Amino acid sequence: MSETAYCYHCGIHHPRAEMRQIETKAGKRWRCIRSIQATKRSTAERDGFGKRVSAENKADAQSKARLMQNSNR
Repeated sequence: MSETAYCYHCGIHHPRAEMRQIETKAGKRWRCIRSIQATKRSTAERDGFGKRVSAENKADAQSKARLMQNSNR
């Protein structure tokens, strides 16, 4: 069994110790504790969390794209 699980909320693999399985309309899904705690904060804090996660994901995607572009040269 894998040591990590994919968080459907933030789109990142986390160690299973940092994850919780929650029931959704689509069934049980893994979600990281960080994202669960973020939903209990104010709207402004939640928006900030979402922007940080989006920025992290965008930076990761750009980094991967640069690596692919450089490997094709």
